[in-house]
Amino acid sequence: MLHFRSELYNFATLLHNHKATFMNQKKMPVTVLSGFLGAGKTTLLNHILHHRHGLKVAVIVNDMSEVNVDARLVEGQHTLSRTEERLVEMSNGCICCTLREDLMVEVEKLAKENRFDYLLIESTGISEPVPVAQTFSFVDEQSGIDLSRWATIDCMVTVVDAYNFAADFGSLDTISGRSLSDGDDHRTIVNLLTDQIEFANVIILNKTDLVPHSRLKELHAIIHALNPGARIIESSFSKVEIREIVNTGLFDYGQAEQSAGWIRELEKVENGGHVPETDEYGISSFVFRDARPFHPKRFWDYIQQNWPAGIIRSKGLFWLASRASQALNWSQAGGSVRAESAGVWWASMPADQRRRYQAYIDNRDTIEARWGEFGDRVNELVLIGQDLNQQQILGELEACLCTPREIALMESGARFADPFPGL
Repeated sequence: MLHFRSELYNFATLLHNHKATFMNQKKMPVTVLSGFLGAGKTTLLNHILHHRHGLKVAVIVNDMSEVNVDARLVEGQHTLSRTEERLVEMSNGCICCTLREDLMVEVEKLAKENRFDYLLIESTGISEPVPVAQTFSFVDEQSGIDLSRWATIDCMVTVVDAYNFAADFGSLDTISGRSLSDGDDHRTIVNLLTDQIEFANVIILNKTDLVPHSRLKELHAIIHALNPGARIIESSFSKVEIREIVNTGLFDYGQAEQSAGWIRELEKVENGGHVPETDEYGISSFVFRDARPFHPKRFWDYIQQNWPAGIIRSKGLFWLASRASQALNWSQAGGSVRAESAGVWWASMPADQRRRYQAYIDNRDTIEARWGEFGDRVNELVLIGQDLNQQQILGELEACLCTPREIALMESGARFADPFPGL
């Protein structure tokens, strides 16, 4: 019996010590570096490692190539001490897709060692930042890994190439079209750039030495319109103050989800109206909102033939008389336009059916407060651009809406010519 008590005491002591170790372990802060290929992420990473002020830093470098060139560059700078830093290479994939599980395993492994002050993750140039951030609040059911126990994102940084930004943002090139991935990746460069900018806490406008001062200030205005809450830092050769991107305490996932300029514009309108302002570079934003459906042919022709070139970014929901039950997502950045299904409108369901959905129950007051002639159906587009003629654009969009006669035809079940692809 005494022997049993001794074993029990030893187990309890072991359990107590393990719990104490876990409780005393501080979550490892993480800075994620995003940015298109060639923007200067690896140069920034090396700069941080050269000026880490005594921090013990772990580094994860993600690259799409079979030989991880970025990792070789980092090692070549001789900044990784065998006793203070560790470099983890992640090749042949992308953090946001095939290597997400590997990322979780590596982060947990590094955090559990409890000897690093900080983790830097350099994602590949074609990686979207949102899935990377989601990884830190995602529990993998197979492995049981929960990164929120071990690490926390401190800052999401996007490096922007000031010299090539205009060409890339105005391009219709796709990832695979530029041979930037082995697979058939049809994402456009401009949409990737937009995603990286809209989700960042800090945007480093790099290669500023190659851009005239007037153009640089204009770039500031454009990027600020895309993400009004982000800090914009100018740099040459990615030289920035380390405290601007390390141990900042800036990242909050909920805030990051709402950081895009188009979301901020909607919030302004919903909170009592917004008087559009145009800055000195002609950057302005406004919202088109109307409950009436778009006529599919007129709206399609307007998009294809007369969409204003000055619109930098537009986002929102819309509906067509030809498919009254379907809610459609609208997303445009530069010359890239996407329309895709967002599900169905609540108004397309019988009342007793929609009231069985938890999403409807949770948001019923908001949904019903906006209920109108067409239920919750609405066209709501945020437009951000340069040198825009607001009244003219609003008038042109209004001309794409159905007339009272066309609405009556829609309600009687008439068919409309619809050039939009199946969504």
